[in-house]
Amino acid sequence: MQTDLVIPARNEEENLPALVAAIDAVRAEAGLRRVVLADNGSTDATAELARQGGFEVVFEEQPGYGAACLAALSHLQADPPDMVAFLDADLADDPEQLARLIAPIAQGSADLTLGQRQKFAEPGALDPHQRFGNWLAVTLLRVITGHAYRDLGPMRVIRWRSLEKLAMADRTWGWTVEMQYKAARYGLRLAEIDVPYRKRRAGKSKISGSLMGSFKAGTKIISTLAHLWWTTPRRQASPEAVREG
Repeated sequence: MQTDLVIPARNEEENLPALVAAIDAVRAEAGLRRVVLADNGSTDATAELARQGGFEVVFEEQPGYGAACLAALSHLQADPPDMVAFLDADLADDPEQLARLIAPIAQGSADLTLGQRQKFAEPGALDPHQRFGNWLAVTLLRVITGHAYRDLGPMRVIRWRSLEKLAMADRTWGWTVEMQYKAARYGLRLAEIDVPYRKRRAGKSKISGSLMGSFKAGTKIISTLAHLWWTTPRRQASPEAVREG
């Protein structure tokens, strides 16, 4: 099965050389076909370094995590993979873990796998306000959907056919929670896999690097859930959960 990797990025030139090396080291094991970096309005050499590293680059000037992801998916649409993986460019998530997230889908036991950071996050990798925001989001998801997610982490892999069913639309910070909400509502088979999580290697987070940024992201997550609850039909089957350590 073919897997393509999507990396949304904005001003990550300090991390790009190490990111390219890390992905090159796991490309064969993870079975990665294409790596697409979605440049979200960078003013540095992010795009140039990505191209030099063999990544395909697409540009999305409208700021927003979801906007960058959607631009990359549109780029893949003409020749879609069997699975698409998502990874941030800050190296907080280790690309070595991609193969573990891909395996349950390749083996036919899951449609969406999520890297669960809470158990193995190194000290300081998740600030208290980030942990609270994650707790609030997964609590609301459990109340609304009945599925007990443990995290809202960015590293994830989803079957392409399943992704198409979700009809993802959020263009900002509600992208991850939209995917998990719809996955639960539409009865996708879900697997959460414990992964290590590190402090970003260099640069500054565009969302969680400040209390205000986290507050804005949290507000967006809550408003996204409210909108989805109001607009999404609530008659789908319950998802099958697969927990892996």
